[in-house]
Order: sequence, then C-alpha cells, then structure tokens
Amino acid sequence: MSERKVLNKYYPPDFDPSKIPKLKLPKDRQYVVRLMAPFNMRCKTCGEYIYKGKKFNARKETVQNEAYLGLPIFRFYIKCTRCLAEITFKTDPENTDYAMEHGATRNFQAEKLLEEEEKRVQKEREDEERNNPMKVLENRTKDSKLEMEVLENLQELKDLNQRQAHVDFEGMLMQHRLSQEQRRQQQEEEDERETAALLEEARHRRLLEDSDSEDEAPPSQPRAAARPNPTAILDEALKVKRKAEAVGRRAQLAGLIVPKKVKVEANGASEQVQMPAAGAPESMKVASFAPQTPRASSLSQLVTYGDSEDSDS
Repeated sequence: MSERKVLNKYYPPDFDPSKIPKLKLPKDRQYVVRLMAPFNMRCKTCGEYIYKGKKFNARKETVQNEAYLGLPIFRFYIKCTRCLAEITFKTDPENTDYAMEHGATRNFQAEKLLEEEEKRVQKEREDEERNNPMKVLENRTKDSKLEMEVLENLQELKDLNQRQAHVDFEGMLMQHRLSQEQRRQQQEEEDERETAALLEEARHRRLLEDSDSEDEAPPSQPRAAARPNPTAILDEALKVKRKAEAVGRRAQLAGLIVPKKVKVEANGASEQVQMPAAGAPESMKVASFAPQTPRASSLSQLVTYGDSEDSDS
C-alpha cells in the first residue's frame, strides 16, 4: 500500500530534460476556475442582483496586449444566476481592484467615486498652480491655516484624554451607588414621616369628631305617636280578666293549704306556732309571725284541755 503513495519519481542517469518536447498551447487559452464575485453587480439583461462573495465557476484568460508594469491582466467570464447571460470583468492592478467590462453594472462604489473625485480636484489644483503663482500662495495659506486648526483640535483631544486618564471610574461608580442608597433611605424616611403624620392627623380628626358628637348631641326626636289599635280595648279587657282569674285561683289554693305547727320555747314555756304555707298570701304571713302575748303554763293548759274534753263528751 505504501508504494501507491510514492511522490518521488525515478530519473535514469541518461535523463536529458531538453529532449522533452514542448507543448504548443495558444496564448489566449482559457482555464476553468472557482471564484467569488469581487463586488456587487446587477445584470443588465434581467435586473438580477449579484452580491459580493457569491461563488461561480468562471473561465479565466489572459488579456492580450494589456499589462501594468509587467503584470498581466486577467479576464473572467461568469453567467447570471437567473438568465444565464454572460458577464465579464477583469483585474485592475493599477487601482488594486476589478473593473467591470460588460453584461452588468457595478453597485455601491461610492468609495471609488470619491477617490476619483479627489484625484480630479488634485489634478485641477496642480494645473492652476502651474499657471498662477498667486494661487500657489493662496493655497499654501489655506493649507497652513487648516494644519493649525488640526493641531489645535489634536491638542484639545490630548488634554481631554489626559484629564479623563486621572479620573477614578471605580470611585465614581462607588460614589454613585452610595448617593443612590442615601437617596433611597431619605425617600423611605420621608415616606414614613408622611405616613405617621397622616395617621396622627386622622386620629386627631376622629377624636375631635367624637368629642363634638358627645358635646353637641342632637336632641332625641319624639317618636311618632302610634296609631290606635282597634282591638286594644279587647286586649286590655282580656288581660284584666286573666289577672282576676289568677288571683281567685291563688285564694282557693291558699284555703286548701294547712299551716304547720312549730313549737317555740320562750321564757321557759313551749308554744306552738302555725307557720304559713309558702303559697299563702302576705297578710297571713304577717299575722302568723306577729308577736304573741305569753300564755299560762303548760300545766294549766293541760287542765283546760281535759275540761274541754269532758264537756264535749
């Protein structure tokens, strides 16, 4: 496998390069090369735009009877991508550029036009100075004045750069951050003070309103007289009847209740006191608890009780 990649050829000892016949090739022969469009152009046939950098398979030939300082000039043939019209351009070593020949027009060549205009102005100025000495002096004065202005502007720029070179940008940024922080804190403090002032004012206003309402309370308005109810008389009569029935029922119940007898010992003598019932009226209670006069002794009461039994029998 390594023999297939050999680049060195064998030359015999009797090899003579002069004996090799030379090929008779035409001078205007063409080669197929791969290139990119050197500038923006527009096809004259169909109006298609061909931008700089688009790749083409072009034919290259050497231009006959044209050279610049011994450098040959080459011509390239390409075809439009839309209508296949032939477009040709050639090299321009004098301006280190390419020159359009036919088939298209070059676009966006403002820089080239500006250079051509400067060359034309320079040539006209040289022609004037050659024939008019006063024009030479005037042009020199203008040039010197322009040069002085340029030097002044350059000096101003240098001073400005030197002034900015001594500026501490980190310190400036830090100072800016601190100022922003202080401004934010001041704003927060002002907001808090305003909020506290508003709350105090609202509280004071509420207290004043409450005190005013207590001091100057409006007199109570008399209620509107209620309309007489047609059945009010019947309701009152029914209430009176129910009340009388309740009183009569209490009296009947009081008659059915027997009061309890309570022995009370006072001054060495025992007495029986009738306690009124819980449901008895107040008059009976008062009568039962009224102070009683001391009676005879128990022996005399027993004799009296025996006499009463005998008389009954």
